[in-house]
Amino acid sequence: MRARPYHHGDLRAALLSLAEQTLRERGPAELSLRELAREAGVSPAAPSRHFKTKQALLDALALEGFQRLTTALDASLERAGEAFGDRLSGLARTYLDFAITNTALLDLMYGRKHDPDATAELVAATHRLKNLATDLIESGQRGGQVRPGPVERQAVPLMVALQGLTALALTGGFTQEQLDQGVDETIAFILRGYAP
Repeated sequence: MRARPYHHGDLRAALLSLAEQTLRERGPAELSLRELAREAGVSPAAPSRHFKTKQALLDALALEGFQRLTTALDASLERAGEAFGDRLSGLARTYLDFAITNTALLDLMYGRKHDPDATAELVAATHRLKNLATDLIESGQRGGQVRPGPVERQAVPLMVALQGLTALALTGGFTQEQLDQGVDETIAFILRGYAP
């Protein structure tokens, strides 16, 4: 059987999109570069021009997830204006929305970030995400809306609250109304803790 020629406009983007769909529908164990090549309509060898291994594809997908999340969070902070409470609310709601909409991708992102063989790009992407929280607190301190103190330490409760709220939302059992109320209460709780 003759291999199909490599003819694809943006194979890398197509493979990432197909991989994310497979991840969402069937999980990472079901990802196969050969299967993705078939779905993209290219030869089985074509994906290797972009991803040497399945792990390289998963790393690229996790990195893209961090980039999309960071972009969404940046946009929410920009829309929110200068008030710390509005910025915190925008950040929390955007993070939760991303997590609910991209559950499998978020699992992949956080699953890879602590691996000893995680790429430098992936580690840097996780740091950029953490920096959003510390930058938010720092700007709140400069504006007198957040009590003084070590920013790194003060970022921990914010990240824990967001992760905890996300975990509760993803386990199910909550109506949308309960989830909305939970977000409101969590934001109010964090604001009280940060108050000068």
